[in-house]
Amino acid sequence: MALELAHGNRDLIKALKIAGIAGPYNVVDPWQLQDEKGEVRINAGGYSAVPLGDRYPELIDFVVRYLRDGNSMGLPQQSASQWRGELEYRLIEKLSQFAPSHADSQIFFSNSGSEAIESAIKFTTHYRPNANYFINFTKAYHGKTTGALNLTANPEYQRQLRRPALDVVTLPYGDSEAFTREVDRLGADNVAGVIFEPIQGEAGVIVPPAEFLRHVDEICKRHGILTIADEIQTGLGRSGYWFASIEWGGMDPDIITLAKPLGGGLTATGATIARSRIFKKMLGGLDAKHQSNTFGGNSLAMAIGLKSLDIIEDEKLVERAQRLGKLGAKRLDTIAQLAPGLITDTRAFGMLFAAQFAPITPTKNIIYGPKKLNSEFTGLLALMMWHKAGVLANFSLNAHSAVRLTPALTMPDEMFIDMFDRLEAAAIEHKNSWRMFMNTPRKTVLKLANFALFN
Repeated sequence: MALELAHGNRDLIKALKIAGIAGPYNVVDPWQLQDEKGEVRINAGGYSAVPLGDRYPELIDFVVRYLRDGNSMGLPQQSASQWRGELEYRLIEKLSQFAPSHADSQIFFSNSGSEAIESAIKFTTHYRPNANYFINFTKAYHGKTTGALNLTANPEYQRQLRRPALDVVTLPYGDSEAFTREVDRLGADNVAGVIFEPIQGEAGVIVPPAEFLRHVDEICKRHGILTIADEIQTGLGRSGYWFASIEWGGMDPDIITLAKPLGGGLTATGATIARSRIFKKMLGGLDAKHQSNTFGGNSLAMAIGLKSLDIIEDEKLVERAQRLGKLGAKRLDTIAQLAPGLITDTRAFGMLFAAQFAPITPTKNIIYGPKKLNSEFTGLLALMMWHKAGVLANFSLNAHSAVRLTPALTMPDEMFIDMFDRLEAAAIEHKNSWRMFMNTPRKTVLKLANFALFN
């Protein structure tokens, strides 16, 4: 930790250390982590990027065999690749089971979700060069690289931009009438693309009305506007679907972005899937070199992606996410009913869970700055409370007082139940957010306040 404090994102590590959740952690098994004091906690963190758990034995064994026995070129930048080609085929084969129109679609690989979004932006602007606008939705999260950040609807993060790189119109998520009105106002020919998460993750697991995504798809298809489904958190099983925008949302998106589960919790992989005509518009002929990166599509990442897909399919983890998701949603609702002064709302979809915590102080008449600080402090204290109860969870970047659970899809049933038992015991102990505040050591509260106000 000393090296991170000296040379890394110092203030982030400092804040986590004050809160007592900085780690570092060692892996006990795929679903539990041990801190430097020897305390073991169930890991429901990982921001949806650990679909199989940490160091899942079957995946580790595969990687060892790959490194020991394989002879593939590591970075096939200017050559064909067996591993890359196989993963391209498998993803398109799976996608076209649910959306046959994608049978001839093509894939560009990168190294993260943000990069996958950047590629989607470029595909869209090349395909509709005369259209100026993108439409996104309130509380959307699509990454923090420059292009992606334009589409992440959060002024706190967008302050980093000296000037917007894209013309973006942000609309209420789930409001079909507002969407139709805005397309009419802008003029459909002026809208390049619409980007959305089928279920908003960083917003605190926001589920739109069932008919909303179909309506967006219908309007866009009618006018030739491209639809971009950000399935970085929802895709490949966590939502209880391979592709939530298609199977649940009833859409047929033009571009789909994937990332987190493709890396199996071991490596970084992003993928942008686009219809062949869209792909060719940017990367056809001699223009094929106009989008590239050094490490995207590297053989190790592709092999891990393939094996992760095998495990998800062979162990029926998509179906498991639906089953455990229903169980988890009921448990979370029960916990909220036991402590209505602590948790004001719960939301769930597949293995995406969120609890909305009541603010530690009333927010009425509080101006924006202190109100935002109140929300962040509430979320952090909730994270600390669950941490003390033996569960690692996720802070929500676009909904600070919502804390999320994204457990591994492979987590054993008994451990999954134990996780909610621990959360329930913590809720019964605290009852309301003010008690959560009062149960935090004064020294910790003062250090956090000092950090927030003077750093």
